Amino acid sequence: MASPAPPTPSAPTLRALLARTDLGLRLAGEGGEPRDDALDRPIRWIHSSDLADPTPFLSEGLALLTTGTQFLDTDDATTYDEYVARLSARGVVALGFGTEVVREGIPRGLGAACQRHGMPLVEVPYRTPFIAVARANAEAVAAQTYARRSWSLAAQRAISLAALRPDGLGATLAELSRQLDTWVGLFDATGMLTRQHPSSGLDAEVFDGLHDEARRVLRRGARAGSTLRVGDVPFTLQTLGRGGRLRGAIAIAAGDLDQESRSVVTAVIAMAGLALEQSEGAARARGQLRAGVIQMLLAGQPGIAARIAREMWGGLPEAPVVVAVADAAASRREAVTDRFELLAEELHGRLFFGRETSGVVLVLSPDDAEVLAEVAADLGLRIGLSDPTRYDTFSAAAAQARTARDRAAGAGLARFADLGAGGVLALLGGPDARAAGRAQLEPLLRHDAERGSALVETVRSWLEHDGSHEATARALGIHRHTVRARVATAGRLIDRDLATFAARAELWAALRTLG
Repeated sequence: MASPAPPTPSAPTLRALLARTDLGLRLAGEGGEPRDDALDRPIRWIHSSDLADPTPFLSEGLALLTTGTQFLDTDDATTYDEYVARLSARGVVALGFGTEVVREGIPRGLGAACQRHGMPLVEVPYRTPFIAVARANAEAVAAQTYARRSWSLAAQRAISLAALRPDGLGATLAELSRQLDTWVGLFDATGMLTRQHPSSGLDAEVFDGLHDEARRVLRRGARAGSTLRVGDVPFTLQTLGRGGRLRGAIAIAAGDLDQESRSVVTAVIAMAGLALEQSEGAARARGQLRAGVIQMLLAGQPGIAARIAREMWGGLPEAPVVVAVADAAASRREAVTDRFELLAEELHGRLFFGRETSGVVLVLSPDDAEVLAEVAADLGLRIGLSDPTRYDTFSAAAAQARTARDRAAGAGLARFADLGAGGVLALLGGPDARAAGRAQLEPLLRHDAERGSALVETVRSWLEHDGSHEATARALGIHRHTVRARVATAGRLIDRDLATFAARAELWAALRTLG
């Protein structure tokens, strides 16, 4: 297995040029080595000029060589300082002074200016042509480029071989981590971390920040590649899949990758994206089979369902179980399914799930039900949870879960047991019940609005006092004959005989829907 290539010995830096005995270069100045590791900055190219201001013809990352002709008529400290300041602002990484060409030694003022600005100053002896220095650096650049390109080809070959293993995706990410010698993680379509190499490479605070960013990018739904910094750790984040149908994202604990490293990362992203796309068909087939098992459970055929689940997934959770129903819009179906797949794998046979017309139905042990609260919060789902049940009453438990979900005020886990504690009448707050209740009470509401009567208030109090005219009259501060007349009017308007229990119960239920 290939390993990361070691640093090239002839890296194009000033330190490497100073180490070349054939050049005879010498670091000038009395302050020792320049600050900020200036000797180890890469030198992209070496240029020579005796212009007083060569910066219009220079680019960042260059070293400049000069014979000092521009300083023949001056020894002013300000001139030297302004000259070095311009070079430093332009991004010049070092200055070489060719001695004994137009003047002896290096001007003291130039050395002092370089020291003030942290610019490495190198003495180039008369015997060393500037072209020899430039050639030496060019050879180092070429050697490094060749070494990096060779490493890139070897790394891509190792990654291609890793992709052929049984867990090709996992092996590919592990190989990428080894080649780049850094942490690599894979987030699924919901923004959950599913793989990482090495397994504990990030501290909790850094991981939380990266996790939030991955979820934000994936929720946006557009293909993206970005660099970011979490604390002191730089990251490269690249999405996988097509825009609008992202399958996840790869995160690498590295910021500015060079061209060769980027080519290796690009190869891994292409392989990972292809692997995820190819698995989509298999995932669809598994989803249809899961849906079939759920339909059999709902149809009262737990034996057949258990046999299929045992052959494909190792079986169903042992009874007693709880049934959960989650709402999942079609646009988020894949993300929700991926999350439940991961959850089923983590619980090792203690959870089964499948789709049906009302959403995603889950079967799990009562002891594991709390994990659904975290899922509901992460994905913004409403999930209803039934009371514990046996498989022969699965359909009734699923109905409980649907009721709890539909009654939930917002995203989260809603338990049917909490609804049941309020009795049957506590379930009358749904939109259908409210619409039916208002329709039945509309004649009374209209009568009160048009004539200023209090029929609704009166019949509510009358029912609360068990149909007692006397008790209602005392509660409302009116005569009992007024109560009797208002109740009779209300019964006539809604066309109900309020002397019967059934009519009173129906009127009471309608009043409860008004709140």
